[in-house]
Amino acid sequence: MIQFVLMFSRQGKLRLQKWYQATSQKDRKKITRELLPTILGRKPKLCNFLEWRDLKIVYKRYASLYFCMGIQMEDNELITLEIIHRYVELLDKYFGSVCELDIIFNYEKAYFMLDELLLGGEMQETSKKNILKAVTTQDLLQEESENSKDTLDDMMALS
Repeated sequence: MIQFVLMFSRQGKLRLQKWYQATSQKDRKKITRELLPTILGRKPKLCNFLEWRDLKIVYKRYASLYFCMGIQMEDNELITLEIIHRYVELLDKYFGSVCELDIIFNYEKAYFMLDELLLGGEMQETSKKNILKAVTTQDLLQEESENSKDTLDDMMALS
């Protein structure tokens, strides 16, 4: 089971974090403070897996972003690497070649896609098509909601 998902920049700025185990805010900060420099300090040619405390850490760098997942010792690292790749493919398809700025300005979309992909630390949906369909539907609902709010505001202004 996936314990947490972290996305951070080459400079060590945390851009997205999702925790699937109850962890105090203090422990979360401590984990990220220790783990980010450990991963950033590794050479590019080294393996993308490392054992850290009682977890396996699986990470992958795509352009200027690192995607990192903490999994239990008995979980499969290659499947986790495939989940990271699937998430990046989703982000790429939605944003059209995702970059750090897309995540910064549209973090709610990145979280929504992660929630569609993973549920409680386990893979929920494997189909990229179904996930993107859910995100597109959510976009349409949000757009309709904003349009109806604008219409309501206009009606209130006329009264």
